[in-house]
Amino acid sequence: MNSQIDNRPGSRSHSRPDKQASTWQALADGRHSDPFALLGVHLQNGVRIVRTLQPQAKSVTLLDRFGKVLWPMRRVHPGGIFEAPMAARKRYYQLRIESKSGGAFDVEDAYRLPSMLGHLMTADADQEIFNQLGAQPTSLLGVSGICFAVWAPNALRVSVVGDFNDWDGRRHVMRVHPGSGIWEIFIPGVKVGAFYKYEILDRQGGLLPLKTDPMAHFFEPPAGNASIVYRSHHRWRDHAWMKQHRSTPRLDQPLSIYEVHLGSWRRKPEARNSESGGRALSYRELARELVAYVVDLGFTHIELLPVTEHPFDGSWGYQPIGMYAPTQRFGNPDDFRHLIDCCHHAGIAVILDWVPAHFPRDPHGLGRFDGSALYEHQDPRQGEHADWGTLIFNYGRHEVINYLICSALYWIDEFHIDALRVDAVAAMLYLDYSRAPGEWIANQYGGNENLEAVDFIRRLNIAVHARGACCFAEESTAWPGVSQPVDGGGLGFTYKWNMGWMNDTLAYMREQPIHRKHHHDKMTFGLVYAFSENFVLPLSHDEVVHGKGSLLGRMPGDDWQRFANLRAYFGFMYAYPGKKLLFMGAELAQAREWSHDRSLDWHLLDQPRHRGVQTLVRHLNRVYRGTPALHQQDCKNEGFEWIDWQDRDNSVFSWIRRTGHGGRSRASCARDIHAVHGNNGDFVVCISNFSAQVHDRYRIGIPVAGGYRELLNTDADQYGGSGLINSGILQSERTEFHGHSDSLSLTLPPLATLILQPVV
Repeated sequence: MNSQIDNRPGSRSHSRPDKQASTWQALADGRHSDPFALLGVHLQNGVRIVRTLQPQAKSVTLLDRFGKVLWPMRRVHPGGIFEAPMAARKRYYQLRIESKSGGAFDVEDAYRLPSMLGHLMTADADQEIFNQLGAQPTSLLGVSGICFAVWAPNALRVSVVGDFNDWDGRRHVMRVHPGSGIWEIFIPGVKVGAFYKYEILDRQGGLLPLKTDPMAHFFEPPAGNASIVYRSHHRWRDHAWMKQHRSTPRLDQPLSIYEVHLGSWRRKPEARNSESGGRALSYRELARELVAYVVDLGFTHIELLPVTEHPFDGSWGYQPIGMYAPTQRFGNPDDFRHLIDCCHHAGIAVILDWVPAHFPRDPHGLGRFDGSALYEHQDPRQGEHADWGTLIFNYGRHEVINYLICSALYWIDEFHIDALRVDAVAAMLYLDYSRAPGEWIANQYGGNENLEAVDFIRRLNIAVHARGACCFAEESTAWPGVSQPVDGGGLGFTYKWNMGWMNDTLAYMREQPIHRKHHHDKMTFGLVYAFSENFVLPLSHDEVVHGKGSLLGRMPGDDWQRFANLRAYFGFMYAYPGKKLLFMGAELAQAREWSHDRSLDWHLLDQPRHRGVQTLVRHLNRVYRGTPALHQQDCKNEGFEWIDWQDRDNSVFSWIRRTGHGGRSRASCARDIHAVHGNNGDFVVCISNFSAQVHDRYRIGIPVAGGYRELLNTDADQYGGSGLINSGILQSERTEFHGHSDSLSLTLPPLATLILQPVV
């Protein structure tokens, strides 16, 4: 048979020009950029030839589609290139490989199959590249396998390597689509669960470190860090939730967020992990334990610190390397889907921290992905964050914008995430963020605004809201209109974190009570701008790390005063306009600073004062959710009115929170009010005493004459307080005060917040 091949007219076995020999050598070395032009079935001088590159093979035999031997293939190059003739009537074939190491197996030839891709990434409107790029289990011409596709426009050659081809970059070199820079190959026989990476030669032919798939859905743990072919089999049970909650965001609804780092919320003690504080809970364990806990405490939302795959535990997920993959630390992607499903079944919405601002330099990641600054800027004045040692996405490339926006939509579509919290927005908006003069490049108008990032953010928010999801901005500057609609000139976020409120109020709370009168404005200044954005009041993870200590540890005074200060502060926060966020452990009055590699100090709940703070947070959530006046107009100035903001000598603040119903009679506004579980009235009266003194017969003006009762008092016995409460009904007096014709005289406990409701 070999002699027949040799004697065929035009056979490749005849002498070849040096150029052809050089081409075949490049093919055998894995340096040819277009192996599809040489491998597979080709017509040569009127003869159909099957050619394959199998460097691991001792011999190769050509089979028909049913496995019948046609004839042995002849080795025509010592690098493992084999040839055989192919009858004109034959369309399908297989290869039988006898390995040099022993054993034989039959395979389909990837190079006989056509491309599965058209144009991608270059179309700005394409928002589902996650269904096309990456590793897609599929079938082609009746053959099952995986279609691999990756964007690397400046590469000389890209290969898929994995446990299915001995990590040999010569065996599955991909075809390039020049118009898009996408490399693609369908590899028959590769199964779900296969480990893979991309082997890339840069434009000069230099071999890069093996790269993980930017679109991978699952990852191997470090130090391997391989991408893993994955297919979901999860059957969602949250159809009712999705139908009800995927709509226009309702700013008048209560929103109380429990922020969680999954790896350290609660750990299971195990001997082999004793040095690291035990084993983190899995996604499925969290679905049982965390969800039940959040429901019990009355939060409406869980916010997850980033679960996008990341190589370094100490980054807490804020340096992601897999923008389309939940971290393998707690299970597989379907385990994560199960967690979200359980949240929705329990009535809890899920916010995911998402980081499009930067990415780490790890060699297997996005940095210099194809040998060029592909995802980042070439110029370090635009492309590097010196503070974090990370690289900045190039928001001027539409392919990068598509990659990021599609990542956001992937989490919303594939994992039913209800909202994204976008990290480090200020770092995206300003070209001179944390940069000295000369270390940044101005925009085309000479300004410091990153106009390309602004455009990206607006497009992102339009796309997210079109899916019925929300978007939160962690933005720390005075950039105008962060949470205003795009068509009104804003950035389009649903909510913005109120970092100014957090900084001012925590600075005030650090002061000794006797000195607070000199810092009174820190608690009132926030109302100057409180309704300029749709604000969330964040007591987040950032406030309990990097030497800041715990919230409890930042409160002054003796042990009793520290707890009282913390309770009063939480009460102030829940009564203040704005949505609420507490980082895990705050409700325990955690005594030490948070660490990502150990559990929260759950044993503290054995102590009455810590347990009392947890009970208070539970009741604050119930009161906040059940009292329309405390949430309905969180983002409107009509929902707030000072009673007295000037009593600095007593360190007392008093104000009114209102619903949007206004103008109703006293009897109407007080109807159907119920105690700690809620208040259907039009307003409540809120008072915070941040002095360490009891104020007897303290008088405040009230908007409506009649009786009032305490809806909540942070000094109550059940919260660990002194039990100095105003029991029963407080009856108003016809005494003008604070501009109101009627007033109340009551007792203000030390370091306490009170919420009063009118009663019939």
